[in-house]
Amino acid sequence: MRIAEEGCVELDRAEEAPPGSAAVRLQRLRGRGGEAPGTTGAVLAAAAPDLDLLERERSVGLLAGEAELEERARGAVRRGEVAALAGWCPAEEVVRVAERLAAAGGALLTLPSPPGADPPTLLRRGGPVSFTPLVTTYGTPAYVDLDPSWPAGLAYAAMFGIMFGDVGHGALLLLGALALRLGRPRRLARLSRLWPFLAGAGAAAMLAGAAYGEFFGPTGLLPVLWLNPLESPARLLAAAVLFGAGLLALAHAAGAVNRVREGGWGAGLCAATGWAGLLFYLGLALAAAGLLLHRPAAAGTGAGLAGAGLALVAYGLFRATAGGGGGVAETVVRLFDVVVRTGTNTLSFARLAAFGLTHAALAGVVWRGTAGLAARGPLGVAGAVLLFTVGTAVSFALEALVAGVQALRLEFYELFSRLFETEGRPFRPWHVPPAEPADRARKVVPCSPG
Repeated sequence: MRIAEEGCVELDRAEEAPPGSAAVRLQRLRGRGGEAPGTTGAVLAAAAPDLDLLERERSVGLLAGEAELEERARGAVRRGEVAALAGWCPAEEVVRVAERLAAAGGALLTLPSPPGADPPTLLRRGGPVSFTPLVTTYGTPAYVDLDPSWPAGLAYAAMFGIMFGDVGHGALLLLGALALRLGRPRRLARLSRLWPFLAGAGAAAMLAGAAYGEFFGPTGLLPVLWLNPLESPARLLAAAVLFGAGLLALAHAAGAVNRVREGGWGAGLCAATGWAGLLFYLGLALAAAGLLLHRPAAAGTGAGLAGAGLALVAYGLFRATAGGGGGVAETVVRLFDVVVRTGTNTLSFARLAAFGLTHAALAGVVWRGTAGLAARGPLGVAGAVLLFTVGTAVSFALEALVAGVQALRLEFYELFSRLFETEGRPFRPWHVPPAEPADRARKVVPCSPG
């Protein structure tokens, strides 16, 4: 019961064990459709209750709690008067759980991880600001992998900002993040954990908007600190591709670390998402830079590094086949896919510039229409206010949706595909809260002795 109340231990469960007496009564009660209002959540009584009485009073919540307690108890290994339960607990919670168990006459022993065991993955929440939903939406990293939550969250915000660069629009996103953080409106309270994404996206949009000189469009209220998207689309396109190449290089490096942690240096060295893939990508980037900057030495060095990396990737791919002619053919096809995906994934970041141009163009159309109407007298001013309000709302909603989806797509398909190769399993601690005092007084009747 103390473990259930703590809610930070994942206990091993008995496999294929018959249901206990509480579970049988719970199934019978649910089969009859008898559920008293407000009693469906599993809770634990302070003392062992009379199960027959709970069934008669349709106490589904208390019966469900007792059924879970029985199920976990059946997973114990018993030797005489001693019972041992195995499970997983976060390292920082061990002392607190041990103290609670000691107060009940129990003990917590830290054991080495059994050979071949697959520990559950617990991504750190990092306090009130957490980007773990971005990672868990894609999947659960293996236990030994790096936790990419914060880097992924920052990358998402930066990509969103490039596509949604406007100081005014970014400020609206920050206000929305503040409202979510405060639980407003109430019907969206369940989305409050997403406020860091909204706040990060808003801050990045404001920074990009300052660089573009955009404040609810090209209003002229801000100077252009870097470039005007509509006047310098080529520069914005090149910057977006270079930014994406940097993100891909970082994702490759993190993936290389993960491959070594998952399978050792033998597997990590020759994997397409390991060190060989990183060497190929960096060599390719150096060769491309050398050609663009007319540096033959850099281009030759990059080509050599890329060739070495590709050879290691080919060796790793061939080693995973059955060998022979079929293995060679499979290796050639998969190697071709690696080369093509490397190029297409890099160029895919050009969409950052494309949607940034679209956002600037829509905001520019709204502003030019507003300025044109404002010069036509009082009625024109009223029309200008209406056009600016409606146009800003429509362009804001449309571009926010597009930028959010496109940033998510780049995060998942271009970056996470290099980070993750093996799927982990999430840490699911067992938690059953104690019954409310009113429930204890009204429904919980301890068993009589014997």
